[in-house]
Amino acid sequence: MPIQAGDKMPEGVLVEMTGDGPAPHNTADLFAGKKVVFFAVPGAFTPTCSARHVPGYVEHAQALKDKGVDAVYCMSVNDAFVMGAWGKDQGSDEVVTMLADGNCDYTKSLDLVLDGSGFGMGQRSQRFALIVTDGVVEHACIEAPGDFKVSSAEHVVSLL
Repeated sequence: MPIQAGDKMPEGVLVEMTGDGPAPHNTADLFAGKKVVFFAVPGAFTPTCSARHVPGYVEHAQALKDKGVDAVYCMSVNDAFVMGAWGKDQGSDEVVTMLADGNCDYTKSLDLVLDGSGFGMGQRSQRFALIVTDGVVEHACIEAPGDFKVSSAEHVVSLL
């Protein structure tokens, strides 16, 4: 069953590209003691993800902060090098932390795998947004296949 409100975030490792290279982060540390918006996209540099999903979170970063959000994390089943380059391309460095789930392990632990093999993309993450407080999911906004509504920054801001 996919992660839902009331669930504790599973433990795992996600990787951020830093100036010193790839830096692994234990998810327990990413979520502990903070209010976090954690959203995922099917792929870096893909049309909806690049044109609407990440830009929405960049645009609404201050509104999220004003509503008590300590961090915004974007995850994709891509490697840390791609996620770092995509973050630079999106101008998200100061407001959205780009996290790689290169082997799809964390996405699997959330039970939110999308089979993109029909498009030559292999296993990916479904599009979703979670509002997480101190490691516990408050809201789980999981998109239907092909949709982009409930995981948008605008929708997430309305829930806070």
